[in-house]
Amino acid sequence: MSDNVKAKIEKILNEHNVGPMATVQQNKPHSRYMTFFAEELKLYTATSKETHKTEELDANPYTHILLGYEGQGIGDEYVEYEGKVAISSSDEIKKKLWNDHMKPWFEGPEDPSYIVLEIQPIQIRLMNKKGQPPKVLEL
Repeated sequence: MSDNVKAKIEKILNEHNVGPMATVQQNKPHSRYMTFFAEELKLYTATSKETHKTEELDANPYTHILLGYEGQGIGDEYVEYEGKVAISSSDEIKKKLWNDHMKPWFEGPEDPSYIVLEIQPIQIRLMNKKGQPPKVLEL
């Protein structure tokens, strides 16, 4: 079962790159939509080092992300992703994630404000497939 669940999760992570990312702000949940890039089960997202989320993640590096729900109702399959965030120092990842949509915020992949959040999974759950119970990927 685990290989089948992993394959379904990877498919969702690769096909659905926008979803809410929750952090903790003043001891309360705080969510915002982010764009993600998946590499196997690890997620990456670009941001500015001057954002509130970087301050929040410095205080508490854990996040919860939802990806895959299409809004069609009961039966939509999606992923609940719990992870631990670190700032990636990889120039290769920064260049890989760079695209023209980032130009309003950054001068380019070398911009010192441009950082990449690397999210290592702690637990991933495959949710809501035609009313079936969640399936947890054992990591």
